[in-house]
Amino acid sequence: MKTGIMGGSFDPVHSGHLRAAEEISERLALDEVVFIPTLVSPHKGSETIAAASHRLNMLNLCAKSNLRFRVSDMELRRKPPSYTVDTLRSLKQDEPGNEHYFIMGCELFVGIETWKNFAELFRYSNFVVLRRPGYDFPASAGPVPLALENDFRYSYTEKGMDVFTHISSNKLFFVDIAGIRVSSTEVREIARTGSSLRYLVVREVEEYIDEKCLYKLEEKP
Repeated sequence: MKTGIMGGSFDPVHSGHLRAAEEISERLALDEVVFIPTLVSPHKGSETIAAASHRLNMLNLCAKSNLRFRVSDMELRRKPPSYTVDTLRSLKQDEPGNEHYFIMGCELFVGIETWKNFAELFRYSNFVVLRRPGYDFPASAGPVPLALENDFRYSYTEKGMDVFTHISSNKLFFVDIAGIRVSSTEVREIARTGSSLRYLVVREVEEYIDEKCLYKLEEKP
């Protein structure tokens, strides 16, 4: 089984997340995409606003409408912070028959050398780096981090994707997608004002945010 992995705070999950997952699942012929919300991100600290239970519930509402989408609470059950290397190592051990594809935006990939045990990451999973309109690599940055250049043997282009092969035989894909340009920060700010979230999040998530009074000054328990 080919399994895409999308991690993050999902505070809240929005149309940009869902559209990216849909596009990548088609481009790479993935059997499923698993959304894994983090408890505490080592990159964002305690920035998350909604409780983990709310973020998990909103993801489950989205997954109900797409048979290829699944949600895992594996990082919520671990002691924080949530390190990607631990998650990918666990997935490789628990699902040895699966091909895993970790999906991330190019704006995060350029800083991957700051991640815990970043050189190990590519031994546990394929990586898919999304190149979206409005999110470009810095002019000084190459496609592969300088510290990892010797770990990638060769590259080629396939179906419009730039592909690099790691010494582990895992692949690093750079994929252009149309996507939807929206951020969780923008959704929270709009929710704070009481304005409509229609088309930024799915209807069920909009209703959930309203019902639970999420992202207002006071949040219902």
